[in-house]
Amino acid sequence: MKTDIIKSIIDTNLKHWLEIGLNELPIKIEEEMSHPNNKKEKEYQTWLPIESKVSDAEIEEFETQLGHKLPFDYKVFLKHKHFYELQISEVSFCSHPINIWRAKQSEMIFDGYPTEYLIEIGYIPFANWSDWGLLCFDTNRNKDNNNYPIVLWDHEMAEDVNDVYKDFYDLMTNIEANKNNS
Repeated sequence: MKTDIIKSIIDTNLKHWLEIGLNELPIKIEEEMSHPNNKKEKEYQTWLPIESKVSDAEIEEFETQLGHKLPFDYKVFLKHKHFYELQISEVSFCSHPINIWRAKQSEMIFDGYPTEYLIEIGYIPFANWSDWGLLCFDTNRNKDNNNYPIVLWDHEMAEDVNDVYKDFYDLMTNIEANKNNS
């Protein structure tokens, strides 16, 4: 089932992130995600992924703020795990910590690059692509089922977008399959 595959990809990559010790950041970590051995006086704090507490009601509120429905597979993603960093191949997903996930998503969408090139014309950013630009849902297409194609928005050529994946599931399975080739 597609949902199980998405969850497995997330779990596999978060597990790898922990195994190689990349789950430390020089920021305050939400208490629920903080490693029990963290010392407040230390600059770097260790975070741990946890089961998501995101509810359908929170997603609906966020969709209202966006003015667009989110794809079902992306909702599965949001409702699976909380994390501070998740990178698979060239894709760095928007930080998704407990309690402040909507603020992090909103920051990427509304306070990052100029909105006139993105959300105002139907592109919802949800991940960085290398140092190239942003991966976005193209809400101008597939409105009937909200299973939007994924486009790459290049921050150096703001008016150009390129189709890269047919939908979120296609993105997840392709980046997982190709992560060792990058």
